[in-house]
Amino acid sequence: MSIQDIFQSELQVVNIGLTSFKEALDDVGAKAVQVEWKPPIEVSLEARQTIYANRKRIEAANEKVMDIILKGMPQLVGMGTARDVIPGMKDNLILHAGPPITWDRMCGPMRGAIMGALIYEGRADTSEAAAELAASGDIEFAPCHEHATVGPMAGIVSASMPVFILENTAFGNEAYCTMNEGLGKVLRYGAYSEEVIKRLKWMEEVMYPVLQGAIAAVGPIDLKNLIAQALHMGDEVHNRNRAATSLLYRQLAPAIIRSCDDKDNAADVLDFIQGNDHFFLNLSMPACKATLDAARDIKDSSVLVVMSRNGTDFGIQLAGTGNQWFTGPSDVPDALFFPGYTKEDANPDIGDSSITETNGLGGFAIAASPAIVQFVGGNAADAIRYTKEMYEISAAENTVYQIPYLNFRGTPTGIDLVNVIEKNILPFIDTGVAHREPGIGQVGAGVLRASLQPFIHAFEGLADCFR
Repeated sequence: MSIQDIFQSELQVVNIGLTSFKEALDDVGAKAVQVEWKPPIEVSLEARQTIYANRKRIEAANEKVMDIILKGMPQLVGMGTARDVIPGMKDNLILHAGPPITWDRMCGPMRGAIMGALIYEGRADTSEAAAELAASGDIEFAPCHEHATVGPMAGIVSASMPVFILENTAFGNEAYCTMNEGLGKVLRYGAYSEEVIKRLKWMEEVMYPVLQGAIAAVGPIDLKNLIAQALHMGDEVHNRNRAATSLLYRQLAPAIIRSCDDKDNAADVLDFIQGNDHFFLNLSMPACKATLDAARDIKDSSVLVVMSRNGTDFGIQLAGTGNQWFTGPSDVPDALFFPGYTKEDANPDIGDSSITETNGLGGFAIAASPAIVQFVGGNAADAIRYTKEMYEISAAENTVYQIPYLNFRGTPTGIDLVNVIEKNILPFIDTGVAHREPGIGQVGAGVLRASLQPFIHAFEGLADCFR
């Protein structure tokens, strides 16, 4: 277009500043376009220069990481007891969600879940005795993520708990997760009443052997394919798992009937799964964990392999910085609360379940599941907008996980730290909400952005690797 053409065309405004400038133009009928732009997140000049000077090395490493992630093949291969199958597990060790934390800094729901686990293990008779034991130094605590494991909300895993065993058959690594208890007053939300312990014992003594036999009978279950189908059916496999649970049920039910000699036990297990739409969450999470763990220790990469919360701190890990945690305060979600509860009752965000977003599911795939946004007070347009925004900070698009509404475009996969900093867009997460006091349980569900500080610290940490 020539200069003359420009001067002869209709005048229009492109606004890259405050939206109020465009709104003023709209009020007087002037044509204007608002550019959605924010300045980069503030980091040290030295770190920024170092990262940009090594951008080609970072991009090359990220290509390797994304090739591994996209080729991942998570399969459910069996079940076992935590002490027998989880690497490094022992009787006095309790695994928890999020980055490392000590008892004195733990939030209410995590303390409640640990107290419940100690009662479940028979190491304490009362919540008071359990709290005293937990604070004594005789019990060790470690992040699930440091033992190839993940857990929703408090994420507590103790030695006697049954766990699913998943294998990433493309690369040979494994991941583990407990079985899902359902909603409401459950251990993962910090409840530890008699009914909670009774349910856990039933899961150990009845559901575990029934499922173990069925999985052995049916053979490895391809979870990647199952998740892909569930996305087409309205799940995002974080806060909505109805379709995925139903698909899993179809595979397991015949095997349960054939392999379980006690028909009452078989019926009880089938009833439990059928009545628990979140049952698949404890498989989608380790499926993502197994996929991402295979991409660890790729030097120079800025792609996240962990994004997790312990109810006090929010932590992330990068493929290029080994097992180093970068942390900051965890935030309280924007949520719809159950009757009788408000944001004042809510604990800051908690759980390993944001591993789903780290692998291109959950909030990153929320356009496939607008029902989730409606549940927390939004609409379908919000869901589309959230997912489209996540493409801006992702290193690739998934080759298997697809969103029907976006013409089967692959989900945004592989959070690139550099993109997060450059574009000032924090990852979007959907989540459950626990009461801040131990023993109460779930009080709502909501959405939030990942905490800012871990990403700033990680940017500085990645820059240090080049110095």
